[in-house]
Amino acid sequence: MTASSNSTDVNTLVIGGGGYIGAYLVPMLIAGGRRVTVMGRGEKPHYALPGGATYVAGDFGQRELISGLLDRHQEIIHLAYATVPNTSFENPLGDLLQNLPPTVQLFSEVADRGGKLILISSGGTVYGEAVKLPICEDHPTRPISPYGVTKLTLENYARLYAVTHGLKFVCVRPANAYGVGQRPFIGQGFISTAIASAMRGQPIKIFGQDGTVRDYIYVSDLASGIMSALEHGHMSETYNVGTGVGLSNKGVIQILSPLMKRMGFETIVEHLPERAFDVKANVLDSTKLQMQTGWKPKIGIEEGLTLTSEWIRNGSV
Repeated sequence: MTASSNSTDVNTLVIGGGGYIGAYLVPMLIAGGRRVTVMGRGEKPHYALPGGATYVAGDFGQRELISGLLDRHQEIIHLAYATVPNTSFENPLGDLLQNLPPTVQLFSEVADRGGKLILISSGGTVYGEAVKLPICEDHPTRPISPYGVTKLTLENYARLYAVTHGLKFVCVRPANAYGVGQRPFIGQGFISTAIASAMRGQPIKIFGQDGTVRDYIYVSDLASGIMSALEHGHMSETYNVGTGVGLSNKGVIQILSPLMKRMGFETIVEHLPERAFDVKANVLDSTKLQMQTGWKPKIGIEEGLTLTSEWIRNGSV
């Protein structure tokens, strides 16, 4: 049985699925006929779940709890991560200890049961400084942040367990997700924070003269990319999920400024010193995923910025 051929017989566990990406991914999983359980640390998910999804509060590091869930689920999508790049730089040991032991334990438990794991890694940090753009999956991985080091270590452990324990996994390296639902001022998510800053009359902060260059992917396109990797990805393979288009922070603001002006807001930029852990440019080549699954992003940056701006202006944050 494969998930793509008969997904109505599949129980899917989404660890960390009550967050931003899960808010788009879980409805797609249910629409595909899967029975979905979402696991999160909070008493309630951060984002509302669709009807048909079951929510379980708890930490996936709790062995007895996760073991019981894995007994009942054939697919596991691992979205959870305890830190963001900023906090990992402030406490690299904490980043490692909070994320590595429970995830390696998860690999072992999934392998023992013969389940299928989709590991959501980080396309923005595992590669480090780009040798050439856009970045393919075989690009050198030389992360310069603790967050990226831990993410890459988790990928390596997944490969280790694939060889030694038969773990069936697919690794997804996403670009920078943005869009409706992304809350500003949470330590990651430049676009939503930039829009909210302009609407509050506050300066948009960028590090350096132009800021960093990133591949911004609308969140529904990322979710559909994860779905494509789940249903059609090859075992033990890694897939970038991005647009292949790079924009600097300054470039985003240049596109955003006319939109803000039409809405009655001004964009003011505040330049801060560059940060040592920020990769200068990161743009992902998703040709591999497109060739093997047929996936393509659908929402361009102008449409995505408009949708996000309207959502924030309507007071949805």
